[in-house]
Amino acid sequence: MEKTTEKKEKTFTRKCNKAPRLTKKQRKELGVGKDQGRASINNVSVPASKANLVTELIRGKDYEVALAIVKNTPNIITESLEKLLISARANAVNNNNLDESKLYVAEIYANQGTTLKRIKALSRGSATRINKRTCHLTVVLKERA
Repeated sequence: MEKTTEKKEKTFTRKCNKAPRLTKKQRKELGVGKDQGRASINNVSVPASKANLVTELIRGKDYEVALAIVKNTPNIITESLEKLLISARANAVNNNNLDESKLYVAEIYANQGTTLKRIKALSRGSATRINKRTCHLTVVLKERA
């Protein structure tokens, strides 16, 4: 009796519907991002859960209204968000020649960043873990039609 061994090829399909990551050259050739102003900042020392409280307030709002909301919200993330909104507006107006009066916050999200793991000493020689969480903020401004 002869034994034949056939290898079955395994195919893995992604369950998420994410677009493939493009290089800068490919993005330039395709014209990706020509109708938007984008800005992002990494490793802000605020947890993403606290940052999302403010980002939900300004998602979909006009640029001026969103900036006013951020300035008048008492949260630790608002200083970083204000700088990020101003930077995204500058990118939209200067790089892509969009009209400043028609800009709105199309996308804004706070993804979880790195977690700094620290140790706090307790009594009798024991210790506990402290997780200092960070987040990555991204803002995309687009022009209303």
